[in-house]
Amino acid sequence: FIHSECNGLHLPNPKLPLYYQVLNFGMIVSSALMIWKGLMVITGSESPIVVVLSGSMEPAFHRGDLLFLTNRVEDPIRVGEIVVFRIEGREIPIVHRVLKIHEKQNGHIKFLTKGDNNAVDDRGLYKQGQHWLEKKDVVGRARGGDLDTLAISFVLADHTQLNIMVWSCFGQIILCLLKTYAS
Repeated sequence: FIHSECNGLHLPNPKLPLYYQVLNFGMIVSSALMIWKGLMVITGSESPIVVVLSGSMEPAFHRGDLLFLTNRVEDPIRVGEIVVFRIEGREIPIVHRVLKIHEKQNGHIKFLTKGDNNAVDDRGLYKQGQHWLEKKDVVGRARGGDLDTLAISFVLADHTQLNIMVWSCFGQIILCLLKTYAS
């Protein structure tokens, strides 16, 4: 199956039929989608894995940390719990801790959140006129984190020269592949 080399890299056989390569790629993509959809069903969350994008939850979570979420309807939201929520009009979900819970007499629960590293609660982040979040706003609740799992993506984002070097390497590999397939 391994056919040729380019600067020490082993490349797939260029004579392999194109439809086989497309089929193989399609199987990889569909397998990844099935795993993701399976995680969605198991966890009850539309996004079972999220990345912390800011330092608002330090020292508990740092930028680049990977969080695993669940969102079971029967689990009550508690003070101190870390939730991932969406605000109407914003695409990117926010990871913050539940600060206060407001329970009405009919059992309907609303809650207020705050980032551990922020000076004030999140009312300034909510849409205008909104003072509390509801369970419908929750994407999931943090059940575990793998610290620094995606730190490399943020290192690349913060260091332009390193980013250019990595993309240059990818470009060299692509040029090598094109050269091999052309011959």
